Amino acid sequence: MSKSPATRAVARRERPLSPHLSIYRPPITMTMSIIHRITGGALYFGTLLVAAWLIAAASSQAAFDRVDWAFGSWLGRLVLFGYTWALMHHMLGGLRHLVWDTGAGLEKHTASKIAWATLAGSIVLTLLIWIAGYMARGGLA
Repeated sequence: MSKSPATRAVARRERPLSPHLSIYRPPITMTMSIIHRITGGALYFGTLLVAAWLIAAASSQAAFDRVDWAFGSWLGRLVLFGYTWALMHHMLGGLRHLVWDTGAGLEKHTASKIAWATLAGSIVLTLLIWIAGYMARGGLA
């Protein structure tokens, strides 16, 4: 550090702190972008589950019964529910980006509304898919 009185006075002044996560609230568009990337990664794992199900169905009745048992357990259903939500959220996020690629919806207020709609839409679609699945199996009759 310099010995000059001018630079010492500047060094003593309060310097602004960079925003920290404890005081900075990320905008919804940033949060949805991060979640879009996470759901994209989760879809890789979920696609392995779909492949395991198809391979078991093509292999033998015993292999299919094992996979069906695993997917039918509470943990398996929770994973499949999460996979469904990730699929719906990633799809709607992709549509959001497709709209943005046209130049529409880029205003801050509109982009935030679309981001919230993506989250709400993914939850609603996931619930509708699972309700339809249970009704098709006669589970809610």
